[in-house]
Amino acid sequence: MQDMVAFSCCVFDGGDEEKKELDEARERGWRGKFTRPGRVIRPGAIRMNGKCPLTPLEVGLMLRGMGFSNKTSIYLASGRIYKAEKNMAPLLEMFPLLQTKETLASDEELAPFKNFSSRMAAIDYSVCVHSEVFVTTQGGNFPHFLLGHRRYLYGGHSKTIKPDKRRLAVLFDSPRIGWKSLKRQLLNMRSHSDAKGIQLKRANESVYTFPCPDCMCHSNKPEHPKSIQAR
Repeated sequence: MQDMVAFSCCVFDGGDEEKKELDEARERGWRGKFTRPGRVIRPGAIRMNGKCPLTPLEVGLMLRGMGFSNKTSIYLASGRIYKAEKNMAPLLEMFPLLQTKETLASDEELAPFKNFSSRMAAIDYSVCVHSEVFVTTQGGNFPHFLLGHRRYLYGGHSKTIKPDKRRLAVLFDSPRIGWKSLKRQLLNMRSHSDAKGIQLKRANESVYTFPCPDCMCHSNKPEHPKSIQAR
C-alpha cells in the first residue's frame, strides 16, 4: 500500500514526482515526524534493517524459492497497492491464480463494506485466519493478531511464514547469488518459520501473539470453584 511505502521511507523508483507523492503521504499520516529539524532518512539503512515492506516482486521470488509453484492459489490481503498495475505484474506472472476480495466477490456483495476500511480489513482477516498457509510481509497489529489467532485455532501448529526481512534484503541485493543458492536459503527460512509456528509464549511475550497453551481466558481458573452459598 502507498502508506506502507511512505512510512517505511522506501522508494521504488525514485524521482521528484514520486518523492513528492510519498512525502505527502507521510505528512498525512505522521504530521511532521519526517520533516522535523535534525531528522535524517536513510532508506537503504531502513531496508537493510528489515523495516521496509517487501515488494510484490520480492514476495513472488520468495514464495517460488520456498517451493510454491505457479499453480498455487494465493489470496492477497491488502488495500490499495502502490502503483498496482506496474508493481503487481511480476507477482501475477509468477502466481496467475492470485485473488483478492475484489476478484472473488461481486460489487453487490462488497457494497455494504466498501466505504468502511475496518469492514474491508475484516474480510481479509477472516480469509487469512482460515488459510492453509499465512504469509506476513509487514509489521503492525493485523499480522500479529493473526499469528496468535491461528496459533490458538490450530493448537500452536498453524502454518505461518514470517520471513526474516533483514536476511532477505541481503539475499535480494546480492549480485552474484544464483537461483539454486537463493532457493536453498529460502527453503531454510521456510523450515524455520514452520518451527516458529509451534512456539509457546514466553514470560514477556504478548498473549495476543502467543495464546498457547494458556489463553488468558483459561489461565488462573480455580480447579474447584467454591459454591456460592445463599444467605
